[in-house]
Amino acid sequence: MIPPNYSDLCKPVNDLFSKDYPFGALKLEVKTTTSNGVTFTVNGAQDIKSGAIISELKTKYADKVNGLTYTESWNTANLVTGQVEVANRFAKGLKLELSGSSALNSAKRALRTKIDYQQDNLFARVNVDALNPSVTADVTVSREGALAGAEFAYDLNSGAVTKTNSTLGYAGPDYTITVQGNNSLNLFQLAFYQRVTKSVEAGARAVYDYKNPEGGVSAELGTKYILDQDAYVKAKVDNAGRLGLSFTQLLRPGVKLSLAGLFDTARLQENTHKLGAALTFEA
Repeated sequence: MIPPNYSDLCKPVNDLFSKDYPFGALKLEVKTTTSNGVTFTVNGAQDIKSGAIISELKTKYADKVNGLTYTESWNTANLVTGQVEVANRFAKGLKLELSGSSALNSAKRALRTKIDYQQDNLFARVNVDALNPSVTADVTVSREGALAGAEFAYDLNSGAVTKTNSTLGYAGPDYTITVQGNNSLNLFQLAFYQRVTKSVEAGARAVYDYKNPEGGVSAELGTKYILDQDAYVKAKVDNAGRLGLSFTQLLRPGVKLSLAGLFDTARLQENTHKLGAALTFEA
């Protein structure tokens, strides 16, 4: 069995705490696919407090016969990006990716190459930034549910390691537990996720910053309850008293609405709360 990549080792619990919570914004996503397989995606978001609007247009075409995927995007910051992926063409489990971006109103440029390799019990990635010379690499290995991963970044200009992270975990049939040591083992996170029943999910995570022991441990609890095949609710609360609630409803096939609010229970009378909504169309 192929393990998740390093970024997805904590995905179940991260999704539980982050997805379907459009706090402080109004979001809209429209996704369509043409008869020849080209996908168009338009994303937009307005900050409720400032009124600022950001949006992006993305096109994606997958040539499944040759294992090629082309992606282009253009956003309101006038940043144009392009990406080409080649998967399983040169070797099974090997994916090569070349991506670049250019800001039309400035000299900001980026050019990156990425190599992914996955086999049973192994997932490795290498990312090279050509214009800002640096290398980021990570690897995940697994055996009978046990997971171990490491990530590092190296700056070629300074000749210094700029990031070192590591993770240990275990993935069972209906639960996942992980322990992470980030920022050169200065920031620790313990996370747990469980699908309790077919309709109930629960998770918890705790974070401790070794460089800031006065801050103590920050903890968060979250859950998801599936009401029926078209609707579910989510809730989360942290040790600072911030309560997040969300409701997601499939209005019709391809149309989904999410409503969410973040409430500071320690300051209910103050204007510190955040509301938001997200509407998604897919055809």
